[in-house]
Amino acid sequence: MYKTSLSTDTYGFVRLAGAVPRLRPADCIYNAEEIQKLIVQAGAEGVQILCFPELSITGYSCGDLFNQGFLIRSAEASVSALLDATRSMDLIFIIGVPVFANERLFNCAVVCQSGKILGIVSKKHLSNYNEFYEKRWFISSDYSAENVDYAGFKNLPFGCDLLFRCRDFVFGAELCEDLWVPSPHSASLATAGAQLIFNLSASNDLVGKHEYRRSLVVQQSARCIAGYVYVSSGLGESTSDLVFGGNTLICENGRLLSEANRFQLNSQLTINEIDIELLLSERHRVNSFSQPVCGIRYIDISCPQASGFRLTRHIAPLPFVPADDHLHENCEEILAIQTCGLARRMQHTSAQSLLIGVSGGLDSTLALLVCVGACDRLGLARSSVIGVTMPGFGTSRRTYRNAMRLMQTLGVTVREIDIKAACLQHFADIGHKPEIHNTTYENTQARERTQILMDLANQTNGLVVGTGDMSELALGWCTYNGDHISMYSVNSSVPKTLVRSLVKYIAETLNNNDAESVLCDIIDTPVSPELIPEVQETESIVGQYELHDFFMYYFIRYGFAPDKLLFLASKAFDGKYSPKEIVTTMETFFRRFFAHQFKRSCMPEGPKIGSVSLSPRGDWRMPGDANPAIWMKSIEALK
Repeated sequence: MYKTSLSTDTYGFVRLAGAVPRLRPADCIYNAEEIQKLIVQAGAEGVQILCFPELSITGYSCGDLFNQGFLIRSAEASVSALLDATRSMDLIFIIGVPVFANERLFNCAVVCQSGKILGIVSKKHLSNYNEFYEKRWFISSDYSAENVDYAGFKNLPFGCDLLFRCRDFVFGAELCEDLWVPSPHSASLATAGAQLIFNLSASNDLVGKHEYRRSLVVQQSARCIAGYVYVSSGLGESTSDLVFGGNTLICENGRLLSEANRFQLNSQLTINEIDIELLLSERHRVNSFSQPVCGIRYIDISCPQASGFRLTRHIAPLPFVPADDHLHENCEEILAIQTCGLARRMQHTSAQSLLIGVSGGLDSTLALLVCVGACDRLGLARSSVIGVTMPGFGTSRRTYRNAMRLMQTLGVTVREIDIKAACLQHFADIGHKPEIHNTTYENTQARERTQILMDLANQTNGLVVGTGDMSELALGWCTYNGDHISMYSVNSSVPKTLVRSLVKYIAETLNNNDAESVLCDIIDTPVSPELIPEVQETESIVGQYELHDFFMYYFIRYGFAPDKLLFLASKAFDGKYSPKEIVTTMETFFRRFFAHQFKRSCMPEGPKIGSVSLSPRGDWRMPGDANPAIWMKSIEALK
């Protein structure tokens, strides 16, 4: 299931489309002409697979006209004409047709390419309730033969057990009600290897039905870890008793990528790209798609060309940050996970206090807010949180002032311990000259601060709460046995971009003007370790955190190679970073990521927040001496 031969010219993407043609019930010639126009349009747009609604050649709402052999023969003739007209196109299209076979009529999806029929998928579950009465005309695929003759082609694969397989992907089809039943047929198709599912539907519109239908399609794409294209009949259908809005949905693993505007009088084409590599990676990780499925027939086909491929789908530049329409819900959930995890740890250890170093920077600010939230949950006084600010050689007035203001505003216990004298004594003890601002100079301060927090925790029967975030863990931007160590690390799976968003969210919802003021200033403060007297901005040293977080997400979650990371980042950050800047930062990311695994191998415990985590106990196990040579060589080739 885990392919390594996906097309490099499309970076694993397949361009798909759903088409809702303007139809006339029972006018097969007209309908075929309208379908042909959309096929030509889709071909010009570089679409590789195009799906039409259920019974689109005749129209779904023909009623008892389906008992007329003349209509059925006209539909077959129209399919033949359509195949002749599209013989020069290697685009795959799927059309809905009533097919008469073995003296029975079936509701089918006919899969076509280059003037040929690749196979015919028959509907398994017939709608026969409320306004639907398909059993009046059609019979279930349970009664179908394995092969049929149709539209001049002999011995065509026929049934609901067909999968179409080429080098880059495997796809299957189901029809309308096959999705709505308790055990959708697409689940079997996905388990058997289909990464793409197409649903030809004729679902009418009722008040409230659209939202339910959308939810059903999105969830099925997630359940199957697949790309799912759902296409339903439009306003060309009869409106005698029902109205069909022409709904098209393109989903990928629980995410809605595209949706057509409903109730349009003209034909519609909805296009997007599905990332096959992403789906394969996800399936490889969860190991739920390795079970054999009996009775599935595979049809080998030629892979349609992706001429002039370009990516049209949106690539979020901040994949860890919740979208605006889910911001409140997701931020509240993240904070709940962090505070509940810390509260439970306090209960388990019988800790009477929480010790946290407060620097006035983003990470310690979020960790302090989580500490306060944990005490609030437990009904403990906020004074149980002991915030310790420890000015060193590089501490700025701005961060010191913000640290003090924040602690006072939140009502925690405030401790100030200047570490400069202790560090100078340590320099004297080990024979280091203080004017040499090297790694020893910097790390001495980080380790001194950690020692202070640990000893204060012993004094107060407390728990040292870590402040470092996941981006710093990925880059190794932390001092081993310094800020790298704590008794519980609440930010360990929260990347820097998400830290910033969470602090901003809290500032806007806290209903505390003093706290909002200081939080906003902390957000605006450049990220810095403040370990030397000179100005020291982290992103000027290691590169932009939003790029690092982007690389981390797609590398850890999906295993994407450097060339695809560049392709996606160039799309996500178009106009903001040049390809050269992206490649340079990527080189830093991979070099540092591999060099600092030893820090992650012994990182403290902390709550998992999202789908990506670097904990060696759960999500990321890697030898500390793994060699990045193949990644670095690939990056070098991108320069």
